[in-house]
Amino acid sequence: METLLRPSPFLAFSASHPPMSYSSLNPPFVSPKTKTSARNVRNRVRSSKFNSFLDLEPAWKPEPLDFDVSWLDPSDRRFDLIIIGAGPAGLRLAEQVSRYGIKVCCVDPSPLSMWPNNYGVWVDEFESLGLDDCLDKTWPMCSVYINDHKTRYLDRAYGRVSRKELKIKLLSGCVSNHVKFHEAKVWKIEHQEFESSVVCTDGSELKASLIVDASGYASPFIEYDRPRNHGCQIAHGILAEVDNHPFDLDKMVLMDWRDSHLGSEPDLRKDNSKIPTFLYAMPFSSNLIFVEETSLVARPVLSYMEVKKRMVARLRHLGVKVRSVMEEEKCFILMGGPLPKIPQSVMAIGGNSGIVHPSSGYMVARTMALAPVLADTIAECLGSTRMIRGTPLYDRVWKGLWPVERRRIREFHSFGMETLLQLDLNGTRRFFDAFFDLDPHHWKGFMSSNLSPRELAMLCLSLFGHASNPCRLDMVTKCPGPLVRMIRNMALETI
Repeated sequence: METLLRPSPFLAFSASHPPMSYSSLNPPFVSPKTKTSARNVRNRVRSSKFNSFLDLEPAWKPEPLDFDVSWLDPSDRRFDLIIIGAGPAGLRLAEQVSRYGIKVCCVDPSPLSMWPNNYGVWVDEFESLGLDDCLDKTWPMCSVYINDHKTRYLDRAYGRVSRKELKIKLLSGCVSNHVKFHEAKVWKIEHQEFESSVVCTDGSELKASLIVDASGYASPFIEYDRPRNHGCQIAHGILAEVDNHPFDLDKMVLMDWRDSHLGSEPDLRKDNSKIPTFLYAMPFSSNLIFVEETSLVARPVLSYMEVKKRMVARLRHLGVKVRSVMEEEKCFILMGGPLPKIPQSVMAIGGNSGIVHPSSGYMVARTMALAPVLADTIAECLGSTRMIRGTPLYDRVWKGLWPVERRRIREFHSFGMETLLQLDLNGTRRFFDAFFDLDPHHWKGFMSSNLSPRELAMLCLSLFGHASNPCRLDMVTKCPGPLVRMIRNMALETI
């Protein structure tokens, strides 16, 4: 759902979703009449004839950000902290740590490239972080279509992050705090007792007291000591110019679990009844909308082509004719599974650190909130007169990001994911019908990862009370296995 809610051009982590000005950085949000190419004309003719978006090429091609940063001086090879990756997680941590006067270098193959993924967040989360000026569009309410006969309306504002504004804000903080940037890819990390070094593909070697990997879940530098049995979220989304669409402009569609669009597709409908997908939609105007067909969580991952077929069927059923595709998003998120080995010589932040919400896929707002927490711990070690280094440093920073209580909370969220993995379409509908019927403190807190273990226990009891009898039967028959694993893992985290 960031997409959920949703960083390489194909792999996404968070949560997720699309910007609002027509520039070299953001997809167009003005009428395509202002800028029409022969390709766009051909695209519109094809889409009118076939009523499918699959053969349309996105009109928007991202270009690097035009921004002055402080590049690495070849004679300067030693830092307090090296951060691998210049995505939201890496830049946020660099900005926060450098406030303490700590010497930071950020290494990325293309530090000024525009982030390819779209990010959606709850407005109150970004407001609490002072980042609400980085939202380019907000909706006062959200809709959840349980089925063809029932819709729930959520009184919580939702926003789409402007990737351009967020990146400029984080880069500005980095520049003000003298963060250095190096345009290269790290291919090897070596450790000594009190110092580590990164070797880059351009032959350069940089040294630091601490290396933080913010390059995403596919990184080869983060170690695990348990099997990586993650759940998988996959989605296909497009920002499209359409003739019209049926959604209210003042409501963001968080989930649409209806399946009437598969009535003439018996094979798709049968598969969807077992491993369901939903529609996530951001209506910007009557002719401009971001739509994304999403598999919330599955193990193994649902076929990407299957997701696209279901999306085509849904848009056709809704009468949505895609005239042109402004932007295309392919999203893949690893959810749940074990945390990285704690501690280890390389620190992590972002998609490879375990902070993706196991039950929803949300991560961006949580990363923005936890990076300052990690920065405080790093500053206590690297900025102190004691100069904590080596193994004591690694232990402090990993436990700063993952104290015991936060690990317990994550186990509960993983229990939620494991439960969702057991449910078919009807079971999923019943679950979310009960979930969004909870006191807003509970469902909002769960989705924002800010409920205490005690509050999570109360949420469980309340959810059982709000659930229908068939949903209670699902809980009784399908939850014991995940519940036992959660209790076991919580006990292991305490040791």
